[in-house]
Amino acid sequence: MTVAHHLLDLSPALVYVVVGALVFSEAALFVGFVLPGETAALLGGVLAAAGRVSLGWLLVLVVVAAIVGDTVGYEVGRHLGTRLLATRPMSGQGRRLDGARRYLQRRGGSAVFVGRFTAFLRAVMPALAGTSGMPYGRFLAFNAAGAIVWGVGVVLAGYFAGASYDRVAQLLGRGSAVLLALVAVVAFVVWLLRRRKQTDDELSGSSQD
Repeated sequence: MTVAHHLLDLSPALVYVVVGALVFSEAALFVGFVLPGETAALLGGVLAAAGRVSLGWLLVLVVVAAIVGDTVGYEVGRHLGTRLLATRPMSGQGRRLDGARRYLQRRGGSAVFVGRFTAFLRAVMPALAGTSGMPYGRFLAFNAAGAIVWGVGVVLAGYFAGASYDRVAQLLGRGSAVLLALVAVVAFVVWLLRRRKQTDDELSGSSQD
């Protein structure tokens, strides 16, 4: 909520800058470990529902930032290779990185697409694709497809959540709206934790193949 309140205090231009920068940086600078761009895109959708920013421009911004950020991550992986994986931010992720590499080897381009929907893979998959020598054209096709589906889906989820909150508040009052919002947040967190556990299990299992 604190992040949302800070974004609400920003001008529309700064909202675009902050959301775009966080989505871009997630894979390009590997900040997805600490601040997922997914959160910024989701909050951007909420702000669009509140009329603070344009939904159309936000959708374009998030998709383009995701594609360009992943491209930078791919180039970093292609040029730095194993030196990148030996850096301090990566040193504590050895087991998961090994599983992600094996996952990429098994699935190829589809791993790039699927990786867009999990925070850890979203941060490291572009660099791993570059390190593995995957042709950029193939990477770009799957990366762009994943960015479009993910970007549009997450922004619209925030948009419809924000719009639904306002409608519920008008019909049932603010107290009921807050209660329903909390239930929705808890359900989302439970689903997200289960999804991430399934991904971790798959990565751990692939590292034992």
